Amino acid sequence: MTIEKARVLIVGTGGIGAMSAYALEQGGKAEVTAVLRSNYDVVSKSGFEIDSIQYGKVSGFKPANMRKTIPNVAEENLPPYDFILVTTKNLLDIPPSVAEIIAPAVTPSKTAIILSQNGLNIEKPLIARFPQNPIISSVTYLGATQAPPGHILHDDPDVQKIGPFAGQNTLDPGVAEEAAKQYIATYDPNSKLELTYDTDVLKARWRKLIYNASYNSIASLLFMDTPRMRASRHIIDDLIRPIMKEVIAAAEACGVSGFPSDLPEKVIRGDPTDTAFKPSMCQDAEKGAFMEIESIVGEPLREGEGRGVAMPTLRTVYGLLKGLQLKVKERNGLWEPRFEEGHPYA
Repeated sequence: MTIEKARVLIVGTGGIGAMSAYALEQGGKAEVTAVLRSNYDVVSKSGFEIDSIQYGKVSGFKPANMRKTIPNVAEENLPPYDFILVTTKNLLDIPPSVAEIIAPAVTPSKTAIILSQNGLNIEKPLIARFPQNPIISSVTYLGATQAPPGHILHDDPDVQKIGPFAGQNTLDPGVAEEAAKQYIATYDPNSKLELTYDTDVLKARWRKLIYNASYNSIASLLFMDTPRMRASRHIIDDLIRPIMKEVIAAAEACGVSGFPSDLPEKVIRGDPTDTAFKPSMCQDAEKGAFMEIESIVGEPLREGEGRGVAMPTLRTVYGLLKGLQLKVKERNGLWEPRFEEGHPYA
């Protein structure tokens, strides 16, 4: 008997996307279509080579379907996708937007959209663009990197907190909740992984920002790994800890409370000290790639300052990061150093 599988489209098949594709197909409840870009030629020919803390060494894994482009369901007369999993970087200041990218593959009232991305307020443009579709949050702690193309090092277990974003007022009550639970059942049907349904999506996102807004940001500015930051002492005392406290204060001003008083100290010491680990934003900075500045730093800063929270350390760091991003934009033709009429510093 043929078992009908959920149709899952993965947009962004780097480290996290590749491991998600593997997990979904291993579970036997999903047929994956993976959108690949720079790694398409390698993977379509030889598959992924995976060194995984959970699955061991896997050679030649190929998702069921692979494409270079986003499917256009209507024009290509394709069956609708049950889920679209987005694992790309969330670059709020770099076009095109996530909503624009995935729009051709979304079937209204059918496709649930899962955002396995960092940051705050990332769901709002999608709720506005796709009011008939459930928008689901996955706060993902899966550690996986791709280098070179097609070679995946998976060195942290697949841990996810999954639940519906708030604010989906155009959907019938319970639709997004059911979609989130169905996605968990599809991804991990045998309960082998650590996927949990989360009723407090916003708190989970603020919790992850305590690390990302501090360590990711400072690592990107200094091109420094986290053990060296801790060994320096002053980087923790003068930058990392102050940012963590500012982010927690911003969260509390937004009504998100209940963080343990010792949480900053635990997060500070969370990374191992025997590896020269550099957060993902730092890796992007070193490559001269675009960074997730707005979703990780800009949004929590705006939320906090908009409610009267003083965030001087994060405000300064945000300005420095925007300067780095501006240089990348200029190299990619997205910004020109022009002085238009009325420019205050012309």
